[in-house]
Amino acid sequence: MDIRSDLHKLGADYGVHFMDTVRAYLADGVRTDYNIAMDAQPGLVTVSNAGIPAYLANYLDPELIQVLVTPMKAAQIFGEAKKGDWTTMSSQFPVVESTGEVDTYGDFSNAGQSSANVNWVPRQSYHFQTVTQWGERELEMMGLGRIDYAARLNIASALTINKALNKMYFFGVAGIQNYGALNDPSLSTPVQPLATGTGSSRLWADKDGQQVYDDISQVLYKQLQAQLKGLVERDVRMTLTMSPTAEVNLTKTNQYNVNVTDQLKKNFPNLRIETAVEYSTTSGELVQLIVDEIEGQSTAYAAFTEKMRAHPVKVGLSSFKQKKSAGGWGTIIRRPVAIAQMLGV
Repeated sequence: MDIRSDLHKLGADYGVHFMDTVRAYLADGVRTDYNIAMDAQPGLVTVSNAGIPAYLANYLDPELIQVLVTPMKAAQIFGEAKKGDWTTMSSQFPVVESTGEVDTYGDFSNAGQSSANVNWVPRQSYHFQTVTQWGERELEMMGLGRIDYAARLNIASALTINKALNKMYFFGVAGIQNYGALNDPSLSTPVQPLATGTGSSRLWADKDGQQVYDDISQVLYKQLQAQLKGLVERDVRMTLTMSPTAEVNLTKTNQYNVNVTDQLKKNFPNLRIETAVEYSTTSGELVQLIVDEIEGQSTAYAAFTEKMRAHPVKVGLSSFKQKKSAGGWGTIIRRPVAIAQMLGV
């Protein structure tokens, strides 16, 4: 049996047929050749894919998200002052004490004498720097992501310097005569809170509002009075400093539903409360009660030589570089007796 002959016969009865007027355009051999157009769906040469490049469906948010850093509160708590400049390596802070004695009066007597004793307290400055650098191609590539990279580097350098100064204001610099508000050797030894909490605990977390208030008013303020020997009254300007963790306990109430903050405002009308994360120390939670000033002279202030000095931009072949520097003295505590401390709340 001739299969091809049978297929030819079937082709005359089935399939698509042109009108007689059109059939003349197709030769009989072409019309009946079933091998023609058999390559219309060959095997794929490319990788099978029905999508688009993923980046074409990607959204780029123009709003930059800043990474958070802890607040820098030293200057806010103690105030800030410029002392010297970036050429100043050391300083002397004079302390004057009045001395004198009396004797029985006599017309021709020279007994009794008054004088002044002067001491000089030395401090050393610490100067530090940070460098930013960026390239032309790097800027262009960051620009594709809508990031103002050069400006961001400037922001980062300013933040780095401010963080370093803030840390110096609290802790000073090891190895030189540069001390902070939390580790100045002239500060008095911290007192402990009362053991009145749950299970005789000294922690504020285990105490109610009245017990927390008693630690501040009956222990910390009492210690301040003992140090100053009557030079402080409850209505003078004072600053109560602690960590944000400890400050939460000031919202606790006593049996009359009055919280610690309200009690403090009533009994210490010019008291302000400041928080800084640095008061959470490795030895425990630290609290300081500071008399802001006595006889018109501030108790302490954070001091710097240069807040920030921007040095010239150095131009390379296809890059740029800039140094920024600053310097400080730590915190200058003029009257350590005007600061009372409590540790372990």
